[in-house]
Amino acid sequence: MLRIAGIGAIVAVIVIALSTYTVDERERVILFSLGEVRKVDLDPGLHLKFPLINNVRFYDARVMTLNVPPDRFLTAEAKNVIVDFYAKWRIDDVGQFFRSTRGDEQIAEQRLSQILRDGMRNEFARYELVEVVSGERTTIMGAVREEALETARDLGVDLVDVRVRRIDLPDEVSESVFDRMRAERQRIAQDFRARGQEAGERIRSRADRDRTVILANAYRDSEEIRGAGDARATEVLGAAFGEDKEFFTFYRSLLAYRHSIAGEGSTFVLDPSSEFFRYFKDPTGMRNAIDSP
Repeated sequence: MLRIAGIGAIVAVIVIALSTYTVDERERVILFSLGEVRKVDLDPGLHLKFPLINNVRFYDARVMTLNVPPDRFLTAEAKNVIVDFYAKWRIDDVGQFFRSTRGDEQIAEQRLSQILRDGMRNEFARYELVEVVSGERTTIMGAVREEALETARDLGVDLVDVRVRRIDLPDEVSESVFDRMRAERQRIAQDFRARGQEAGERIRSRADRDRTVILANAYRDSEEIRGAGDARATEVLGAAFGEDKEFFTFYRSLLAYRHSIAGEGSTFVLDPSSEFFRYFKDPTGMRNAIDSP
């Protein structure tokens, strides 16, 4: 009896194992019944099936990477470029995917590769080489994705993104392209230098003009101030002379002495009876500078 019970338990475990399957959140599932599609996209969790009647196929629902081998494409001026690009895709409609590709991911990637190559060929033919190399990649990739999106849906897949890894030029094209780019950059640099020189000349001319005006105004103001000072000094001197003529004469003589003998090694050749020595002999200045003997 125990042996029979053990055999029954084993049979029960085998039947349960053959009658159940688990769907993961990262998987897309097709349930077949005698080779025909019965259900698609089952919810994650534990499910039942009839052994020998139903079978299940699982597909990865995550985003996958399609690495397309580098290929040559012609630009608008019939120049070759070597483009290395890739695509991100995932299974969107698992039933359509099975009907279109027999559930084979390699077949799906082969068809996607051809679709993307055709899109690349059409888009690169619309742009010149300089535009392709310098800044139109995002526009081209967006257009290729939009063009291939509808065809990809017919395969039951969603084309998430298309990106260029690098764009290379054939050896015969690289040098001419670099020469054109170098000439363009030199032209731009010369234009900037010319504008800078023009702006510099304007600034220097304006500065010279302002300097001349400032100096002229300063000279005018200084002359006005100097004239006013001289007038005031003359007025003060005149008033002082009117108040005490003798003191004014004495003061002017002292100033003359200070200015005449201020430096070292000053030499004068004067007559001792000169008016210049008036206050040397007589501080009152009443007599002549030196009496004759």
